[in-house]
Amino acid sequence: MEDLRVNFKRLLRDLDELATIGRDPKGGISRPSYSLPDLEARKWLKKKIEEAGLVYRQDGAGNIFGRLNGAQPLVVMAGSHLDTVLNGGPYDGSVGVLTALECLRRLKEKNICPGKTLEVVSFTDEEGNLVGDFLGSRAFTGQLLPGQLGTARTQFGHSLPEILEKAGLSVDSVVGAAAERPELASFLEIHIEQGQVLEEEGVSLGLVSSIAGKRYYQATFVGRSGHAGTTPLELRQDAFITLSDFALRVTQLVARKYYGNTITIGRVLLKPGSFSIIPGEADFTLDLRSQEPESLKAMEEEVLALASEIASTRGLSFYYRIADSTEPVKMNEGLLEMLKGLCRKLGYQYRLLPSGAGHDAQILSAICPAAMIFIPSIDGISHSPEEAINFEDLEKAANLLLQALISLASG
Repeated sequence: MEDLRVNFKRLLRDLDELATIGRDPKGGISRPSYSLPDLEARKWLKKKIEEAGLVYRQDGAGNIFGRLNGAQPLVVMAGSHLDTVLNGGPYDGSVGVLTALECLRRLKEKNICPGKTLEVVSFTDEEGNLVGDFLGSRAFTGQLLPGQLGTARTQFGHSLPEILEKAGLSVDSVVGAAAERPELASFLEIHIEQGQVLEEEGVSLGLVSSIAGKRYYQATFVGRSGHAGTTPLELRQDAFITLSDFALRVTQLVARKYYGNTITIGRVLLKPGSFSIIPGEADFTLDLRSQEPESLKAMEEEVLALASEIASTRGLSFYYRIADSTEPVKMNEGLLEMLKGLCRKLGYQYRLLPSGAGHDAQILSAICPAAMIFIPSIDGISHSPEEAINFEDLEKAANLLLQALISLASG
């Protein structure tokens, strides 16, 4: 089976078909989980799974599976997600699901019965459009509790229970998804890099060594509003100036003391937000990431302490709450060695690299050996209508995944 290859033209047709679902007026793709476009994509994927002769199922979290039964019930799983950010691109997540589907479809049509059972998966709401990243994979791995979801509200203004009910699901069914999980031998995921390392180095494939952990905060500096023309500068409790001071100093801190880690303030809302009124409140997001647990913890403590110190010095208050968190993980060494060997056998150049973005493989690593294959993102662009890849890179990744699944399922 070393000469077996995917039907790459068919894979490209699948990607093109899927990219028509959820096209928005800005030219991107908007398929947040359980939206009408997402429901259409789910229906489309179910049809593709059944046409391939695979066994379709959906669990209580809305995760979708296509199974190729083997001699053993132990499952080797591959996939990613079909949901997108608003006005996203056509490849983030989708290449992982559709490439895994093509691999299983190819084995099925060649009448190859694997030793272990193989499954393709599309996880629900990896992008966190509802109530935090990785809803589906966290439910699948048993990392959710009912109290985390029952009162949650989504960014669209609706409660999560309301959205789940319209999709024929519930908080209880999401939390209960782990009980439906088969025993997993391993998990593999193909994804676009979402960065520029592979493209800059001219390498077609990245083998992910580790995935960064994240601390995501909603934070606020609270001062006092006042008239812009009558309040002297030295008497102001300006929330925006305080945030600006914090943003500069905390970036310098991380760059100097925590090199290789990242901090991002991605969204800012000033209140009252009027032309001639001093901002009395600055709401903002704070995103901290690191490949090392100890470094993430130390950076988190120092960043929050600095925010409190700056607020106190300027006569303001600082409030924060954690919105989401994941732990840094190392990808499985055994799987990495297998992928390296297959790359050499296939004649594919590869590079080991860490991932600064989170992925479903990060969550799956809690219950089974997991590994990831990256393909370059042109200009490092992702989560955008301009998201693009070179198809030659995807074809190599697809054939690498096919051979990896054959190897893993044969044991």
